[in-house]
Amino acid sequence: KSNETSGTEEIIAESFQQWHDSGGSCPEGTVPIRRTTEKDVLRANKLRRFGKKPIRHLRRDSSGNGHEVCNYHYQSLTHSIRGEQYYGAKAKLNVWAPKVTDPYEFSLSQIWVISGSFENDLNTIEAGWQVSPELYGDSYPRFFTYWTTDAYQATGCYNLLCSGFVQTNNKIAIGAAISPRSSYRGRQFDIGLMVWKDPKHGHWWLEFGSGLLVGYWPAFLFSHLRSHASMVQFGGEIVNSRSTGAHTYTQMGSGHFAGEGFGKSSYFRNLQTVDWDNNLLPLNSMHLQADHPNCYDVRQGRNTVWGTYFYYGGPGRNIRCP
Repeated sequence: KSNETSGTEEIIAESFQQWHDSGGSCPEGTVPIRRTTEKDVLRANKLRRFGKKPIRHLRRDSSGNGHEVCNYHYQSLTHSIRGEQYYGAKAKLNVWAPKVTDPYEFSLSQIWVISGSFENDLNTIEAGWQVSPELYGDSYPRFFTYWTTDAYQATGCYNLLCSGFVQTNNKIAIGAAISPRSSYRGRQFDIGLMVWKDPKHGHWWLEFGSGLLVGYWPAFLFSHLRSHASMVQFGGEIVNSRSTGAHTYTQMGSGHFAGEGFGKSSYFRNLQTVDWDNNLLPLNSMHLQADHPNCYDVRQGRNTVWGTYFYYGGPGRNIRCP
């Protein structure tokens, strides 16, 4: 076995949701919804944008250099595949609790399913985990979803903060903290996520963990994604607000660079796409993107246990990232 997978069968486990630790459950016919409180709304940088990602005016595709709006820099590390017709994506995401050093910044790891241009009609479906003090009021990694049909301008939102995503599962709470989390040189935990299109009704379904259907994005929400996706991305993203005039110390992934490897840096593993007939396919060709590799970097690999995988992340500001 390679160093990446040696012994991982014993020390990788599946994360779930923290609210289950206290015996939380929902009656049949209901779904768990994270309550939005007055404090949540008051934390928002802009009330009219509460629950939404900031509008992105710059191109973000497999050849872009990130994006910037209102002095905010969005830095990402992604594996991208494009140019064909995609009907979903699947991966295992290593879960950490990266430090977010500004209340209006976030750090996330997610899957993107994308179609449309990168101007005003971008359609995306997104799911993963994020640390967002502004949105949740704490530093826990939380399971989240997102969607937009107009490049984050007016449509879509996080989780269930607007109408759109239809939740069908009474055991999964979108926006709930994920537990346990991975630790440096310690046990590693990950979550499985899959997004795929129902060929009969055209809805985009979301699966969490081992076969738990969370719900779906109805086909009527979308324009370009009503038929298929033209790109899928896997990776991490942070906001660099430069509130101190320098690069943020906000971490991505574990807060350590990709070269440190298993148990130290964060990973995505078993990357796959979904074809028109709902078959899972291994990734063939990918574009690797690291907007600022001195701050956060990425390193890919492939073997028989993890399939296609990559390590990614970093500490943010350091001697090579001023």
